[in-house]
Amino acid sequence: MIKKTKFDNLFIINHKCNFDNRGGFFEIFRKQLIEKELGYSFNFCQENLVNSSKNVLRGLHFQANPNAQSKLISVFSGKIFDIAVDIRKNSKTYGKYFSISLASNDNMSLFIPKGFAHGYISLENNTLVSYKVDNYYDPESEYGISYDDKYLNIDWGVNYNDIIISEKDKYYDDYIW
Repeated sequence: MIKKTKFDNLFIINHKCNFDNRGGFFEIFRKQLIEKELGYSFNFCQENLVNSSKNVLRGLHFQANPNAQSKLISVFSGKIFDIAVDIRKNSKTYGKYFSISLASNDNMSLFIPKGFAHGYISLENNTLVSYKVDNYYDPESEYGISYDDKYLNIDWGVNYNDIIISEKDKYYDDYIW
């Protein structure tokens, strides 16, 4: 089941789950459902699996055109607080962000279309996050927005002194809105 948000083409997927005495079966991705919602075709070409300790913040990242990426975010272990920032200049939600907590036991994924910066903070140790993308990573196209951008004013839900962040992510500038 797909749940729309106020952001065009950004939606939450509630996965169909089947349980029996052996355990559970979860359908994480069904291309035709997402394409029906979007109204266009896409192809995921790369999947990444990230393991993070508690309070690790990753982002806010995006790739510029023509290498922009749509993403399907799923949590396989642990919990994250996820942020998607609309940087599509012609969008009615430009400059606003969407936030959601995703956990391994909630059976949800987040689909983020091209034109968004993305980041998340891990809320538990040994958090495993998978994200599928529809364009290959290109370091020449990679950009970021400061996690503490003053315009966005994101409350990450943890004490800023406890955040663990890479040197690269630490030095992104505020976005020029």
